[in-house]
Amino acid sequence: MEREADVFYRELPKVELHAHLNGSVSFQTTEKLISRKPHLSIRRGMTAISRGQRRSLDECFQVFKVIHQLVDTEEDILMVATDVIREFAADGVKYLELRSTPREELKSGLTKRKYVETVLKAIQQCKEDGVDIDVRFLLAVDRRNGAEVAMETVKMAEDFKLSSDGLVVGLDLSGDPMVGHVKALLPALQRAKNCGLKLSLHIAEVPSKLDEAELLLNLNPDRIGHGTFLHPEAGGSQDHVYKVVKNKIPLEMCLTSNVKGQTVSCYDKHHFNYWHQLGHPIVICTDDKGVFCTDLSQEYQVAASTFGLSHEATWKLSQQAIDYIFAPELLKQELKEKWKNLQPQVFR
Repeated sequence: MEREADVFYRELPKVELHAHLNGSVSFQTTEKLISRKPHLSIRRGMTAISRGQRRSLDECFQVFKVIHQLVDTEEDILMVATDVIREFAADGVKYLELRSTPREELKSGLTKRKYVETVLKAIQQCKEDGVDIDVRFLLAVDRRNGAEVAMETVKMAEDFKLSSDGLVVGLDLSGDPMVGHVKALLPALQRAKNCGLKLSLHIAEVPSKLDEAELLLNLNPDRIGHGTFLHPEAGGSQDHVYKVVKNKIPLEMCLTSNVKGQTVSCYDKHHFNYWHQLGHPIVICTDDKGVFCTDLSQEYQVAASTFGLSHEATWKLSQQAIDYIFAPELLKQELKEKWKNLQPQVFR
């Protein structure tokens, strides 16, 4: 952790809806992974972007490749997922949606199905251990892997939606935005939507892919990841804004990730402000808390200090995020009750 967030932001109950599992691996967990695999000669600095550092988007994706080398067995995945869940809980996150691309590793015998089962096992173990957090899982379609793998992932998500007792709730579209085109993936995404899976899609993460925004917005996704270049001030169009606002599609905002990945020049210029001024649904998220050396408390404090949000306005942002989760209405009501009970303590 690079700087300690104020007590208010630590105690603030929070919802995290945009957290990539492997990008959320903390320094402490990375050290354990490195000690298991000294033959890889991986150092901590290769898996995180520290304070004051910035990387191109391509360099950020190189960091994820290093992390994947460290996480290639069922045992690794179980430890990573368990640690990540416990760390989010320790940061005051009461509801978490993790996302990850099912991976196979021929050397260790890891299959894509076993990958997902192991993440779900970690979620169940944390629940049985009484960790104060509700966790759900989104299977991720990595756009680099093409249409066939995308459809395979959707079919797997369908299966787990039925067999995971409500833990698998949706599908994420992510991966290097500079690679491939989403046109080939549309049939898979449409199938996911048709079978009741919720869609969280990375849209307009880079300016060169704005033609994709139209195609993805036509799917009417349930949430948008980043949406950095959707609005006219960033090169997008008023038509994009109209569709997002008309359909009330919440945006997942990851401030530090965007600044360190250089898709946004500085916090002051972050598109959070554009959408917040419109009164549009926003959820503050971390994206990759391990890679970008942050946590959700820090992200809330950054947003509040940058854009002059009062504690009351910050609380409202956190509370409203409950409405945008992919879990059933009953859990939303339970979380709202939890927020109501915690409010006097947070504002004491």
